[in-house]
Amino acid sequence: MASLTDTFVAAVELLLSGDNALWAIIGVSFRVSFSALVLAIVPATLIGFALAYWRFPGRWLLLSLTHTLMAVPTVVVGLILFMLLSRAGPLGDWRLLFTQDAMIIGQFLLCMPLLVSMSHSAFQGADKRAWETAKMLGAGPFRCLWVLMLEVRYALYACFIAAFARIIAEVGCAMMVGGNILNYTRSITTAIALETLKGEYAQGVALGLVLFILAMVLNVGMGLLRGKGQLASR
Repeated sequence: MASLTDTFVAAVELLLSGDNALWAIIGVSFRVSFSALVLAIVPATLIGFALAYWRFPGRWLLLSLTHTLMAVPTVVVGLILFMLLSRAGPLGDWRLLFTQDAMIIGQFLLCMPLLVSMSHSAFQGADKRAWETAKMLGAGPFRCLWVLMLEVRYALYACFIAAFARIIAEVGCAMMVGGNILNYTRSITTAIALETLKGEYAQGVALGLVLFILAMVLNVGMGLLRGKGQLASR
């Protein structure tokens, strides 16, 4: 086994050399996670708004269910989706198992509870006068919602960043429904698991560095947005 220093140097060289196999894996991860996030943002934001501003039977039960789903392990979501999409499952005719579409569905399901919960908190913390003023000025429901979203935009940005960070770093669901197929469904996390088992530590470390850099960028971005949000609220 190579020393840690040698492995780290080899990992950096892999990243800087533009290795096609390595960057294809990175591309799959970002494409799948970004697609899942884009699909989830609108419905999750609307649900979060409804939970914050509407009073209806079962509201607290839905909130409790949302918070519970946030704690479900990713591999459990992957297992349920695997059984649904397998040939023997009710959705087997769709033939989505071991495809990027299946990974997108899985990550969509993973980020929805987090987006709903965080957007609900953002809307609850909003100044209610923004919604009421927009209504008094004759704005329609969607225009009022847009005004309210602008009021809490920094909190919503942080919500989207947190959701993206959760799904791009998950491994259980991606492994179960993606199958870790080279140049097709192999993502950063599933590749790290595979390459480590094979003893190819340099590629695993290189991919780990990508996640580390991404986590740092996202955390810095969330910090900046939090600061802007606090300044805007003064």
